[in-house]
Amino acid sequence: MSAPPKQYGTTPPINTNPPTKEDMERNSELVQELKNQNCFEEKAESDKRVKVLEILQTLGEAFVKKACAAKGLPDHLVNNSGGKIFTFGSYRLGAYGPGSDIDTLLVVPAHIERADFFQHVPKMLSELNPPAEEVSPVPDAFVPIIKFELQSISIDLIFAKVPSVNSIPRDMTLENKDILKGCDEANLRGLNGVRLTDELLGLVPHPVNFRMALRAIKLWAKSRAIYANVMGFPGGIAWAMLVAKICQLYPMAVSAVIVCKFFTIYTKWKWPQPVLLKDILDEGGQGAGLRVWNPKIYASDRGHLMPVITPNYPCMCSTHNITKSTKAVILREMDRSLNIIHEIMDGKSPWSKLFAPHTFFTQDYRYYLRVISAARTKDEQLLWSGLVESKLRHLVSKLEMLDNIQLAHPFNKGFEYEVECNNEDEVMRVIRGENIDQSEANGTAVDSNGKSSKVKAYTTSFYVGLVLDTSKSKQFDISWACHEFYDICKTWNLYNDDMHSIHVVNTRNFELPDNVFKPGETKPTKKTKTIKRKIPNAAGKKRGADEISAPDSKRAHINEVPPNAN
Repeated sequence: MSAPPKQYGTTPPINTNPPTKEDMERNSELVQELKNQNCFEEKAESDKRVKVLEILQTLGEAFVKKACAAKGLPDHLVNNSGGKIFTFGSYRLGAYGPGSDIDTLLVVPAHIERADFFQHVPKMLSELNPPAEEVSPVPDAFVPIIKFELQSISIDLIFAKVPSVNSIPRDMTLENKDILKGCDEANLRGLNGVRLTDELLGLVPHPVNFRMALRAIKLWAKSRAIYANVMGFPGGIAWAMLVAKICQLYPMAVSAVIVCKFFTIYTKWKWPQPVLLKDILDEGGQGAGLRVWNPKIYASDRGHLMPVITPNYPCMCSTHNITKSTKAVILREMDRSLNIIHEIMDGKSPWSKLFAPHTFFTQDYRYYLRVISAARTKDEQLLWSGLVESKLRHLVSKLEMLDNIQLAHPFNKGFEYEVECNNEDEVMRVIRGENIDQSEANGTAVDSNGKSSKVKAYTTSFYVGLVLDTSKSKQFDISWACHEFYDICKTWNLYNDDMHSIHVVNTRNFELPDNVFKPGETKPTKKTKTIKRKIPNAAGKKRGADEISAPDSKRAHINEVPPNAN
């Protein structure tokens, strides 16, 4: 009698049948579509990534030496403290494509602090030859990070120190959980990113099939604009764990079947039942003493709406940022895709239909909030916009608490603007979201000495699509949500009222700027109305029905929404 198949997850597999001829045909078609979608990187570009990582390794070691010297530490620590760059996420999993960023972690010894990292590393990056570009430190993010581009490759660099060691050799590994002893939350999150990635590949039956299925799910999530941890959607590692769970349930399945079962399983999943790749073990008694995800004990864990739990100690929720609205959007997209995937597996539709672009700006909403972060210089704007982006989910959560907001859907990325203005008045108009006449702005403006007096406005706009409930009230006041959001952003220790600004502007779909639309997309147009409306007089009367109001200050500007907002 043959031995039962190996169980990879917390439950027995659903199906262990080998793939059929039709499964293999669909799989070949999937691989070809991924090639058509440019999901695979050329060898020369992959080699370039390796060289960039070597540069970062050298920089990391130089940083540790510099920080040690600045602290006046003994020479043996200055020269032997080491430091090592680790990769994690999609790059380490082998599921990355052209233009993908590289998630990196700099591990340092006990005597180096996170403050040293943010003090020295941004400047050192700018001094490289060629220098790193778009260097954006975000020390106040949930996971403090420095974002930058090096030789046209986007890098996310985070920091972690190991409190128990005074030297980090190049051959160091992170498997032993003892390195976690004494770690604070931020260090723990950094170290566990690498440890999770390494463990994940050992929890799936066929890594090759897992990687190909993950490429497909990542392409789908990015195409549908639901890929961004910072915005309240699953990030790369959460999507990877969701795919890994399906691999465990269907251990013999090829990638196409894994993708199909992905939508079959998760459209029926009983959230907030957690997705687990292995049983949760609380190993605190063995010495580490770290908090493990447990909704029976911790109220914050009970609040997670779509928990996807990391398998490595200490188990944590990788999807804690998901809100009521983003959960609804994710499930809506999965429902859409379930119908399509059955057509594909039956040979009635091509794979390209699954990966069709999102319709966030073209069809999904009539009303949007445009969150505009602005700063006086390009470098300051990089920092400020990163901070605002990291806090945007708090605005979404505040909006969800209002009775009249049914859904607040954040788009998964921002849009940068650099506008040349003739004067300060034009700058203020731009950062409030107004359009200025560019032909006029591009004219010649000079000061009393005959020199150009043009000034640039640097902004980044983030968008939130709204679904309003007009059955409860005819007025919508989001002042409280905006005030709370502004206060959260302005607690940034580098905030300067003369340098930085933030505005929330109500924008109807036909008022959206052209650059949010891709080539071939149709911008919504204003619908003509035959019903006459009474216009309030200048003295100001009580607001009409179906309006949105928000704080009226130099840091908050909201236009009113016309009737029938829904």
